Amino acid sequence: MYYVEIDHLVNKYQDKTVLNGISLQMKKGEFVTLLGESGCGKSTLLRIIAGITDLESGSIKVNNREITNLPTRKREVGMVFQSYALFPNMTVFQNISYGLKLRKIKNYQKQVADMLEMVGLKGFEDRYPRELSGGQQQRVALARSLVMKPDILLLDEPFSALDAKIRKVLQEEIKMIQRELNMTTIFVTHDQKEAMVLSDRIFIMNKGRIEQVGTPEEIYLKPKNRFVASFIGSYNILSKEELQSVVQSEVVVSSSAVAIRPESIKLSRTKATIEQQEENYQTVGIVQTRTITGNVISYQILMGNEKIQVDKLYQSIHHFQEGEEVFVSIPKEACVEVN
Repeated sequence: MYYVEIDHLVNKYQDKTVLNGISLQMKKGEFVTLLGESGCGKSTLLRIIAGITDLESGSIKVNNREITNLPTRKREVGMVFQSYALFPNMTVFQNISYGLKLRKIKNYQKQVADMLEMVGLKGFEDRYPRELSGGQQQRVALARSLVMKPDILLLDEPFSALDAKIRKVLQEEIKMIQRELNMTTIFVTHDQKEAMVLSDRIFIMNKGRIEQVGTPEEIYLKPKNRFVASFIGSYNILSKEELQSVVQSEVVVSSSAVAIRPESIKLSRTKATIEQQEENYQTVGIVQTRTITGNVISYQILMGNEKIQVDKLYQSIHHFQEGEEVFVSIPKEACVEVN
């Protein structure tokens, strides 16, 4: 039995269908990410689960309890917004304890103190939001949701306003806390790397529908179609005819196109052996551009009329120069068939 069951949710705004029959299931303690471009409906889905946005049809069950028509306060759902939504006139302690006091929970001080320690804010109890950094404010917002012990935690792009270093630290902290509490979590983002780092499973969304569901590894290595391949990573997508034109040989695929990961392609100054040629599609290309992005060097290789991206670890001085002719080997097993 699933802990979260969402069945055929439909949401419309005026004459536009925002969610078109969305269904998903989650296990207790699972961390799931809704990943997609802006406007795909992922935040709308989160707000419907929270009871903030209405739906046309469908049902939502959490912990074997129907919550579809319940008001937000009765859903046992915690939500952390992109904007933090802290009370500016309240201290950190008052912000975190606000929900507990509304519920008239007795002796709530220890719960708040434990939560402050968990999110690394012990000693910040008497500070106001204006006296905190963005990362600290986000920790307060997270603690305020977690202290209520919700059945499910909803995170709506909580790191988007933070710089890269703080974002990475908070990603690690949230994953650690989520596992410690065994908290069922739905996370919304448009950042593919963020989804890969945090998720047990990823739901790729596009135009109000779910395109593919899988673990980060499954999503990355086996994209279901052109959309997923173009959205995840930096796949090179070539039609069957384009690939055949480039490699000047017969390409055996049953789909209309193939997607090839840039790190799977090999570059060399020497021609491949006969054995290597059996396992790879071979061609010759020209290094058009090279870009260093930290520990990765990214090449744009021109092969006839087609251009592909090739990524390599920037770990030695033995790399290729712009304008240099190179032998290109595309592993046949790395060609993922897509339509």
